[in-house]
Amino acid sequence: MKRVAKKNAPSSSVDLLALADYVEQFSSKTVVLFGDFVADEYQFGEISRVSREAPVLILRHRETHFAAGGGANAANNFAALGTRVFPISAVGDDPAGEALIAYFRNKRVDVSGILRVKGWTTPTKTRFLAGWAHTVGQQVLRVDREPQSPLPESVHKKLQAKLQAKLRSAHALAVSDYGFGVAAPALVRQAISNQKSAPPVTLDARHNLHAYSKAGITSATPNEAELEALHYVSIGQDISELARCGAATLAEMKLQSLLVTRGRDGMALFQPGDRLTQISVYGSDQAVDVTGAGDTVLAAYTVALACGASPLEAAHIANIAGGLVVMKRGTATVTREELLAALRHQAGGAAS
Repeated sequence: MKRVAKKNAPSSSVDLLALADYVEQFSSKTVVLFGDFVADEYQFGEISRVSREAPVLILRHRETHFAAGGGANAANNFAALGTRVFPISAVGDDPAGEALIAYFRNKRVDVSGILRVKGWTTPTKTRFLAGWAHTVGQQVLRVDREPQSPLPESVHKKLQAKLQAKLRSAHALAVSDYGFGVAAPALVRQAISNQKSAPPVTLDARHNLHAYSKAGITSATPNEAELEALHYVSIGQDISELARCGAATLAEMKLQSLLVTRGRDGMALFQPGDRLTQISVYGSDQAVDVTGAGDTVLAAYTVALACGASPLEAAHIANIAGGLVVMKRGTATVTREELLAALRHQAGGAAS
């Protein structure tokens, strides 16, 4: 039987209607998204038979779906939340890069900050999903295509110039580092140092979060596995170990807040002064698909901070957004309307 977690019961209460007020303001904010764009390709088909050539299943192709992944998914989430987003990234001069630019152009997102790089490969994840006519497709194989060379220095200089220019009119900067070479601590540090007043700067880094310690990051949103890798430990249900690792990263990076996503165990918010707040998972703890959930959390947390929400308030907003998106299949987003509906429903339940 499917187990449903209890609704959020935080150790530090928040005003749910006040959270809704922040979400209402999302459309008035502009955010710069700097990071690695990834093309997510889904190949759907039906298992027809076993091959005579080898003991493998033959997938009869039915359809192909394309989605924005990695930092592109974070940018997509900002757009879905009603926020004006300026993506700054680099893609290859290839079909995947062309598809990503066309995707955002179709959504009326400014694509002037996305550079096409000749001879470079757009990171692409192709997932093959198999199922019968009336069943849900299950992933049977994933093929990754990655850049075989780093971005030229000339491209980094162009990215830095665009980043500095776009930041002048932005309310926040979100950095999405998937390790493909677009996002770099030095570029972020330089761009922020040239601003008259630095906006909130959030970070989601797949690898080596601490490399950004001197980059001017104000908040970071790693998942628990990434925090474990940073400190060479296994946290599990050991809250004291979680507290130790979170506090160490908060201090190392001189952050104003650190939001650690923990899957079915919810979230843990760290703030200076040894403040640790655990937030229960929103909705069901049996996720349908966690693909790209971290991008949704990054987007919701960033724009909430840009609206003036406290780290605790922003964490609750991000927690609900994350809980909504993991109930969708594939690389998905949460809209501002969905988030508002969830907040108002929860507020109604709390009042009854």
